[in-house]
Parts: sequence; C-alpha cells; structure tokens
Amino acid sequence: MFRSGFVNIVGKPNAGKSTLLNALLGEQLSIITYKPQTTRHRIQGILTTADYQIVFSDTPGFIDDPGYKLHEKMNHYVKGTFEDADIMLFLTSPQEEYPDDHLLINRLRKLSIPVFLLMNKTDLFKPAEVDAAIKKWQKRFTFSDCVRISALHNENIDELLKMVIDCLPEGPQYYPEENLSNRNMRFFVAEMIREQIFLQFKEEIPYSTEVSIEAYKEEEKLTRIEALIYVNRKSQKGILIGQKGSSIKALGIAARKRIEAFLGQQVHLALYVKVRENWRNDDRYLDHLGYRK
Repeated sequence: MFRSGFVNIVGKPNAGKSTLLNALLGEQLSIITYKPQTTRHRIQGILTTADYQIVFSDTPGFIDDPGYKLHEKMNHYVKGTFEDADIMLFLTSPQEEYPDDHLLINRLRKLSIPVFLLMNKTDLFKPAEVDAAIKKWQKRFTFSDCVRISALHNENIDELLKMVIDCLPEGPQYYPEENLSNRNMRFFVAEMIREQIFLQFKEEIPYSTEVSIEAYKEEEKLTRIEALIYVNRKSQKGILIGQKGSSIKALGIAARKRIEAFLGQQVHLALYVKVRENWRNDDRYLDHLGYRK
C-alpha cells in the first residue's frame, strides 16, 4: 500500500518552520535567517520513497496586524494550508503566547485531520519549562500527539517523521520521484539572494527589497544569472550598492557561493538594483513577483 499526503507546517514568524522543513527533507530548501518574516511564499518540499510520498508545506509566519498588501498575501498562503492538509503540524516554543481567539488557533480547532503539537527550541529551555508549556497547550486543545523537537539540531526529527508516516492516508504519488519541490530553480536562486540581503543588511532594508531573476542560462560548466533587486526608495538603493559598489559586491560574492553550493556548478551572478516605490502595496506588481492568491 502506497501512502501519500500533504503535511503543512503553521506557526508564528520565527517559529522555525523553514528550519523544520529543511530538517525533515535533509535538504536546505527554505532560506533561514535569524530575522522574522524571512519566508514570504508557500514552499512545498517533497519527500518520496518506495512506500510513501509526503508533500511538506513551509508557509510564512502568520502576521497578526498586516501592514502591507504583501503581508495580506502572505497571510493568505497560511490560510490556504488549512484547505488541502492531510496532517497539520503546529510549531511553537515555550516562550510563545497565543490568545484564545487567535486566527490560527480557531482554524486548528475546526480541523478534522490529525494535528500535531511540535514544541520547538527545546535546546534553549529547561525540561520543566518545556513540560509546562506542553501541559498548558494540552489544556487548550486536543492534539493527535505531541513531540519535543529542536529543528536546528535535528532533535527527535526521525521520531516526528515516523509519526507523520503512520498517519498518512493511502494515496497516489503526486510528483515524480526526483522532484524535491514544486518550485523551479529561478525561485530558489531569488530566495538565496534575498537570504543574503537579510543576513548582510540591517533595519528596514531586507523588508523593503524583492528579487526578480531576469536571466537564467545553463551552460555546460557555468550557469549565468542576472538578478534585479527592487527597493522602495532611492536611499535604500544607495545603501545596497554601498560606497564604490562595495556592498553590492559583497552581497554578490556571498549569494554566488550559496547558489554554487546548491547547484553544484560554477555560477556567474550579476546583480542590479532598481527603485520601485511602494511595491509592497501594488497588487499588480505583487502578482508579477509571484504573490498570487
């Protein structure tokens, strides 16, 4: 009997959803930084064996008070995970608080599918603190099961995967065996560049930028990539470029190394910066960038 299903991960920004997806897949598919709201899209990672296929979904963290149309579209991705899930993984940690009327909690209560409580970041808290947080959640909600994990350190990830497999329904193979994701290579390259922007720049710069791959050409021993980085204001363009181009050069070097490690091939990367005022509130342009409902 072949089993398959859609297993969706939900939680707040910085809950560690991307780290968990990468741990479950054994691949660094989702970008990871220490800053919240790094993930903007819904990313599906696919794990296939001879006996099962699991389609994991990493979503943006739910934003309680959306400040831009971009945030609204990110929240829409979160809501969409409740519509196609066969299993739901609710990821939280001992220090996180949710009011009883929080949208995620209300939607979890309405589900008739298995819902797992994943208490993450257990390496950062005392066992008694983790136990207390779990008991608090179990009084509020009836979970199918609970797992203490550290996604960063792969703690109990194998146990979690086994529990997920045991709950998978009988079903078809949705994607070819060789597929790791529903996203194409251009998407991941853009995400890796954006990841380096988050890591190298402070304050509002990472949240004011978006990356578009303008050209992607695979040659025998080299992949040539041209990427356009959009910013909100002219001053942000100056910061990204830096004095005599020093900042954009450092960004390009770091992003190129990250992409080369992912592709396993030498990369020529050209980065350009363009001002696009108020792009986070422009519906048509957000659609162009792939933020579609």
